[in-house]
Amino acid sequence: MMQKTNCKMSKVTIDNIIFDLGGVLVDWNPEYMYTKIFGQDEQTMKWFLQHVCTNEWNMEQDAGRTFKEGTELLLQQYPQYETWIRAFFDRWEEMIKGEIYDTVLILKKLNSLNEKKLYALTNWSAETFPIAEQRFSFLKIFEGIVVSGEENTRKPFPEIYHIVLNRYKLQAEKCLFIDDNPDNIETASRLGMTSIHFKNPKQLKNELVQMGILK
Repeated sequence: MMQKTNCKMSKVTIDNIIFDLGGVLVDWNPEYMYTKIFGQDEQTMKWFLQHVCTNEWNMEQDAGRTFKEGTELLLQQYPQYETWIRAFFDRWEEMIKGEIYDTVLILKKLNSLNEKKLYALTNWSAETFPIAEQRFSFLKIFEGIVVSGEENTRKPFPEIYHIVLNRYKLQAEKCLFIDDNPDNIETASRLGMTSIHFKNPKQLKNELVQMGILK
């Protein structure tokens, strides 16, 4: 849902829309790959992703740490899980199920209207983002994309929001920020952006219609 602090959004002039990628436009989940490794043993897979190749560990790669460094760190702690740990990077592409089709349709509609400038701000490793660039032609729609791993910082830290604002000469109060992570939404709102907490494409479309951005 949209942030309560932005309840008067209909009176706000939005010139730019900044999209998150993973979870909004791209369906990425480590379980898609690890299910192939663990099979029916979902309990062990969940344990592994909660205690070894954790989201917190992966976010360090999003913030600029190399997968080699991250992998070696885990191998020192959990040498018995070497095959599973190495699979995270070696088979990373298998974690992408594909584009989130209905959200991509919304992006393409916004692009066709040519009324707002479109940008992306994503937490993504610099080493794996080229895979996304090869797979998803819709990324060419964006006027610019800021990739956390290339900047050595990540959402929800304010620094990366300032990077996208400064690089493309955007005013925060004229930006709409769309993300599926409430922590990322909170920072954007504190910086003066209008925000939509993405839940699903239908909800996003409805809120854009309420704002008068889509008909």
